[in-house]
Amino acid sequence: MISLHLIKTTVGASWALRQIKELIFFGCAVHVVLPDDSGLADDYRNAGAIVHFINVDISQAKSPVRFLINLFKFRALVCALNPDIVHSHFVGTSFFMRVALAGVDVPRIFQVPGPLHLENRFIRFLEVISASKSDYWIATCTRTREYYLESGVSPDRVGMIFYGTDMTRLLPSVKGRLRGELGLSPDVKIVGMVAFVYAPKKWLGQSRGIKGHEDLIDAMALLLKNRDDVVCVIVGGAWGDRANSYYENIVSYGTRKLGDKVYFLGSRSDVPQIYPDFDLAVHPSLSENLGGAGESLLMGIPTLATNVGGFPDIVIDGVTGWLTPPSDPEAMALRIAEALDNPEEAVKRAHAGRSWLVQELDVVKTSREVLDFYKTVIGCHHDKAHI
Repeated sequence: MISLHLIKTTVGASWALRQIKELIFFGCAVHVVLPDDSGLADDYRNAGAIVHFINVDISQAKSPVRFLINLFKFRALVCALNPDIVHSHFVGTSFFMRVALAGVDVPRIFQVPGPLHLENRFIRFLEVISASKSDYWIATCTRTREYYLESGVSPDRVGMIFYGTDMTRLLPSVKGRLRGELGLSPDVKIVGMVAFVYAPKKWLGQSRGIKGHEDLIDAMALLLKNRDDVVCVIVGGAWGDRANSYYENIVSYGTRKLGDKVYFLGSRSDVPQIYPDFDLAVHPSLSENLGGAGESLLMGIPTLATNVGGFPDIVIDGVTGWLTPPSDPEAMALRIAEALDNPEEAVKRAHAGRSWLVQELDVVKTSREVLDFYKTVIGCHHDKAHI
């Protein structure tokens, strides 16, 4: 089986790389289209993928002429390879794929990395109306699949498969490293957040970044009015140059609201060694797929998340963690206090989450499910072609 994958970036999107590695291990011949020969390009090659370089992100078209050139190059590549499946991992690459392959009889899959674009009714309408009978979807959380079904897409065209995780990267580790670095005693409770800072998307009407940093800061300010045994640790720097000034604003805002009770650690490569000292990991996103909640639960860390996107798929309130409404610092502060004041219950829920997700989020399992979905789609597409 030949699959052709569309990746819009060589920086990040490691979840797609992990899945592609497993598909190759299962015997799938994988071709990958990347925008340039930097970043993770060598990792795709080393995994055994055949790499091609074309900018296939419709949102990054530099000029109409260049866009048309890329369209024809990509169409020619598909016609030459004759893949069994064309697999897109982003919104912009999916629109590009559909335009470029108009009239080409090849099944196409959009593995949807999150529900953000679907939360905008107009963009959701465009995404669904632009699809043809050759298009299928893999939702990576339940809410995403529901959006497509609510839009009239037939259930047999929308699968639901989590993006998988490399379990060897998130093994529980020893405590003490972070506390030693910050000079914090065991009596101090650490509420932690791990997320890059993304600048607000004005076209979606956002005034704050999607990860909800300010909401956590506001919740901690409320919490600290009644107690002083808690600090907030925020890990993750700016994602992209455009977010640099926004990250600086968040640092300034946090310092002003929380004083010496907040620590901004910036981007770190040792996150698995930082997590064990968190008494509670908080994921306050305004929109999300599974986000970092999968990582904190797989590390066995008590976890609180907003009730958005894919979080409720894995953070089951009262079972594997705590859920709180988005953009509601008052409610978040109460749930944080509840988790911190019940450490035995917090550990119990965290362990339940880890035991379950070790199976559900294993990239070997999820990639096998993707391969099975390929086979189903190819069979359906073949049947339609002979009707």
